[in-house]
Amino acid sequence: MATDITRRRAIKALGLAGATGLAGCSSGGDTTPTSGDGTATSGDGGSGGTDTVRAAFVFNSLVGDQGWSWAHDQGRQAVDEQYDWLETDFSEDVAPADARTVFEQYVQEGYDIVFGNTFGYMDTMVSVAEQSPDTLFEHCSGYQTAENLGRYFGRMYQARYLAGIAAGMLTEADSLGYVAALPIAEVIRGINAFTLGARSVNPEATTKVRWTNTWYDPPTEQEAANALIDQGVDVMAQHQDSAAAVQAAAEADIWATGYDAPMLEQGGDNYVTSPIWHWEEFYGPTLEAVHEGSWESDFYFEGLDEGIIGLSEWGPEVPDDVKSSVEETHSAIESGDTDVWADSKFADADDATLFQDMGSYVEGVEGSVPE
Repeated sequence: MATDITRRRAIKALGLAGATGLAGCSSGGDTTPTSGDGTATSGDGGSGGTDTVRAAFVFNSLVGDQGWSWAHDQGRQAVDEQYDWLETDFSEDVAPADARTVFEQYVQEGYDIVFGNTFGYMDTMVSVAEQSPDTLFEHCSGYQTAENLGRYFGRMYQARYLAGIAAGMLTEADSLGYVAALPIAEVIRGINAFTLGARSVNPEATTKVRWTNTWYDPPTEQEAANALIDQGVDVMAQHQDSAAAVQAAAEADIWATGYDAPMLEQGGDNYVTSPIWHWEEFYGPTLEAVHEGSWESDFYFEGLDEGIIGLSEWGPEVPDDVKSSVEETHSAIESGDTDVWADSKFADADDATLFQDMGSYVEGVEGSVPE
């Protein structure tokens, strides 16, 4: 119920915090995305700019100390500290069924822009945006836009590919494990990119997948990881909000890559790295555009070259040759010399397919995508 929604006044960060994180978003639908120009600039929704920008962030889960919403809030804190003309507030643990109440409350309170961080908010945000033409909205991971509603995501598959390169070089069994949340395009995209990265340096590497059908359930995630370990995998990857799979890998003395947040503490000497988000790279330019009165609706879908995604620090035992290979490919992806999907079944896929229609595995992933 709406009365259960947690509202906390945003406390300004003491310094810029690096953002990380994803899980909790999904993708879908049949509207073809049209990529923006890589910057969250904008138009008449800004109404000529404003001296003070009031921005509200609505999160589908608790902020906590890891995970999807934590990463978004790190981005919020970073921009809140950076701009003296910015005032932010946030609501956490807001179920999609309760989102309308929260969105409408921020509209009534006179906020200039409202960000929603999960796919499940899409239909409600579209409806509220239509009813509130003087308020701007930005929706993460959806496929609908309106004059006062933009949408945003990032090419996390590029960071997954880099983590896959590390996994492909580290495995001795040529068998990788992947604890996955829900069988949707977003997650399948990550599995495929991770596998392609591994096989780019080790053509014998294959990926075994275990689905949890939840974004956050540490016991289930650990159970899935242990099942993969029992099947002989010696490098673990994940698309989850907790570090349970990383912890299971550490206990089994195998390598592990995390997600959303740096997970060195949980992985110890077995930790490799984590694909992470830097949401301030989107929130900053977007809020500047609101402040300047230049905001306009678009689809932000950028990657390594814009800094919206990346890798966390390396684990203490990762060999130098692994780091060098990953860093070399990182530069090649940034420059456009390397395409994650080249030589795969998705080599000619457009952004619409990559973003919302990817529903099958590339070569090297064992099994089939569950219905």
